[in-house]
Amino acid sequence: MATLNPWVFVLAVLATLVHLIFNRGYGYFRDELYYAACGQHLAWGYVDHAPLVAAVAHYSRAVLGDSLAALRFVPALSVAAKVLIAGWMAREMGGGRVAQFFAALMTLIAPIYLTFDNFLSMNAFEPVFWMLSVAMVLRILNGGDRRLWLLFGLVAGIGILNKHSMLFLGSGLAVGLLRTVPREFTHWWIWLGATLAMALFLPNFLWEMHNGWPTITLLHSVIGTKYTTVSPWAFIGEQTLLMLPPTSPIWVAGLWFLLRDREGCRYAALGIAYLIVLAEMLILHGKIYYLAPAYIMLLAAGSVWLEKQHWFTARRWAAPALASVLIIAGIIAAPLAMPILPVNQLIPYARFWDVEAVKVENVPQDDLPQLFGDMFGWQEQAAGVASVYSALTPADRAHTSIAAYNYGEAGAIDYFGPAYGLPPVISGHNNYGFWGPGQHSNEVVVAIGYREGFLRQFFDEVEQKATISPQYALPEERNLAIFLCRKPRADWATLWPRWKYFD
Repeated sequence: MATLNPWVFVLAVLATLVHLIFNRGYGYFRDELYYAACGQHLAWGYVDHAPLVAAVAHYSRAVLGDSLAALRFVPALSVAAKVLIAGWMAREMGGGRVAQFFAALMTLIAPIYLTFDNFLSMNAFEPVFWMLSVAMVLRILNGGDRRLWLLFGLVAGIGILNKHSMLFLGSGLAVGLLRTVPREFTHWWIWLGATLAMALFLPNFLWEMHNGWPTITLLHSVIGTKYTTVSPWAFIGEQTLLMLPPTSPIWVAGLWFLLRDREGCRYAALGIAYLIVLAEMLILHGKIYYLAPAYIMLLAAGSVWLEKQHWFTARRWAAPALASVLIIAGIIAAPLAMPILPVNQLIPYARFWDVEAVKVENVPQDDLPQLFGDMFGWQEQAAGVASVYSALTPADRAHTSIAAYNYGEAGAIDYFGPAYGLPPVISGHNNYGFWGPGQHSNEVVVAIGYREGFLRQFFDEVEQKATISPQYALPEERNLAIFLCRKPRADWATLWPRWKYFD
């Protein structure tokens, strides 16, 4: 088999450099502040996500520090892995240097990967685990050693600990293999690999079971309310935007190559797996980006199909023309996926391309799309709370709790608060609600994000001390009142069930 095209390595390095240059723009994203907080409470499970991302946050901060660049360093490396896997898959499917190059290039410029590799989240690592697992299957289908199923199990098991969606890919691959190469299930190695994956998942599974399946409870509460649901045709149509419209004919050709082409159908299990996972996402009303990890294999397959149709060799201009179109389209889309432009230039640019039309959550937006709006306002919130807290007498501060309405506000205060001398925050939202109030007193409470009427149900004295309205923050994070609450009607243990909520 030919060696991997050196340009694939060049593109992998370039991809990481792009993220290292631009991932410090704007500010901390809401969710990564939350993951950083979870990293201070390492556990085998969390209400709204699997445990790996918290461990990444914990060790990134321990080794690299608390800067924005440090928190986003590991996600920046993950993009290089995606690009390399794309090129390798094209080679494994029989693609030459041109097919490998285009598979890597299209992975680099896909807007959804540019977005998720630019800040800390489990979504940055999800495609890596999905495609490494698929790569093992691909190698086995090409006659590789069946002991690779053990490596598959290791990767898949860690992938489940990163995001439970790995189970969807596993179900798709199982159906695909049963449909195309059922004899594979007569060998012990595939069963040992599956056992290893489930063994790695077991601690998280036991945590969920012990705590009453909170993740499932949360999903029931957010699908169709907080999470935007779209029609099946809209879901499929918006995949083209996530992956960049000019690449759509290529990944569709890749699906054709896997399912119908004489040479590609030996890998039909992968095409079937894609269709199974697509059907699962449509039935369960998954977010539009939940299928994004699967497209790397389709881009690789499509690149191979184009090459095998002699599309590049029969037309000398074809490869340079396609590369030019893809690069130009990628440059146009990149500022909509990453913090590249100054924010005052991004606002009209996003409006021109009608980015607000693509929504994954039912969150009010204003000047900026949710992706970027969620990168503003957090440090101002911590500073505002600190100004109210520091104005208290030392005697009051000794008995003061800081409460935040949602995990974004709570994560921001926990992340930036130590610099202001703030104590750990409490919140009823998701995993903060699961952690509870601990030993915190509620004799005096500095509360941010709550409505005054809600607070007056629990305190006899509620006084608004400040209002925070950071520029460019999402509407729900502007005009936030900071209240000082005294004379509680009960202790935290009694009040907490009414403060705790999943959303």
